[in-house]
Amino acid sequence: MSAPLPAIAFLGIGLMGKPMATRLLQAGYRLTAWNRTPAKADALAPFGASVADNPGEAVAQADIVITMLEAGPVVAQVIDAALSALRPGTLVIDMSSTRQSEAQQMHARLAARSVAFIDAPVSGGVMGAEAGSLAIMAGGSPADFARAEPILQVMGRAILVGPAGCGQVAKLCNQLIVGGTLSIVAEALLLAQAGGADPAAVRAAIRGGFAESRILDVHGQRMLERNFLPGGQVKSQTKDLENVLIAASAAGVHLPVAELVTDIYRSIADAVPNADQSAALLALERLNPGKRLGKDADKLP
Repeated sequence: MSAPLPAIAFLGIGLMGKPMATRLLQAGYRLTAWNRTPAKADALAPFGASVADNPGEAVAQADIVITMLEAGPVVAQVIDAALSALRPGTLVIDMSSTRQSEAQQMHARLAARSVAFIDAPVSGGVMGAEAGSLAIMAGGSPADFARAEPILQVMGRAILVGPAGCGQVAKLCNQLIVGGTLSIVAEALLLAQAGGADPAAVRAAIRGGFAESRILDVHGQRMLERNFLPGGQVKSQTKDLENVLIAASAAGVHLPVAELVTDIYRSIADAVPNADQSAALLALERLNPGKRLGKDADKLP
């Protein structure tokens, strides 16, 4: 007779958290949801979730606690609210994108209360969360990862990349590649049009060569359609890139391309914070007055 599945508390039912929690419910896990905006957690009730009024209530009977929140300070605030209710032996899996130092501090703080911790940020956006195909980069001990792995596999492909905090380093590497590639794809498409070529045809022509990428495929099409309704968001990409620079400084390395890409996102972070990260195109067009990709109206949140 197989052992019962662990009980899960899921804290943060936002753009990513909702589809991730939904997949866990569909896989048969008992799940208690909490969100600062209660209606977002209530939306999981039809899928079988229990809904808690506060973080402490959510984690009180949980074997595994998953956080999917906006940033490190928010994670710390929510864990603070739940700390007294966390039972020794509970495993906290923070799937938010935070700084490495914040993950390490959380690990030390929970370890002092005999609570295990893994940082396991994700990449793949809302589509990946819905499909259960997220790339999950985990930092923690091999034993804690082995305990978390069956749950993480419901949401995507998980790989242990090092001790606590290293999941966040891997996520920053991912976001640097994503942000840089988005900016280059925007430049390529705008150059194609400004040079008299059909940018959609140029995109089709270079796919399959060494320039092929998922970003050229998915976000290149978004740029051509000027569809900036959010999958990822400008504010999240900007935060992640700023954390890249912080991590680089702490590691003693200079990343000039990361600095340029961060400035690109900063230039639109106040104007379109909730737009999809493919809005890097809008930042580029600001630098090139009179140049615009396509004729469609912008689709913005």
